[in-house]
Amino acid sequence: MELLSQLAFASDAALLALAGLLCWVFAGVCLVMERRRGSRRSVERLEKVGWVPWTNLFVASAIIGGGCLATSLPVVLGNL
Repeated sequence: MELLSQLAFASDAALLALAGLLCWVFAGVCLVMERRRGSRRSVERLEKVGWVPWTNLFVASAIIGGGCLATSLPVVLGNL
């Protein structure tokens, strides 16, 4: 409950930094999933390859997360 009340009263910059961090976590998940797809044993086997464009999702979420973190950085560092 304490964490929820801290999030409710957090500044916009802190929320933007949290959104950027979550985007980077999602980018990490996308990176792992793309590596799993790339390390299949046999390309010729008729197994499910997948349809999710993990590389595009990785790049988009990494750029968005970096932008969010860069935007919120001066305010977050100023509060230290």
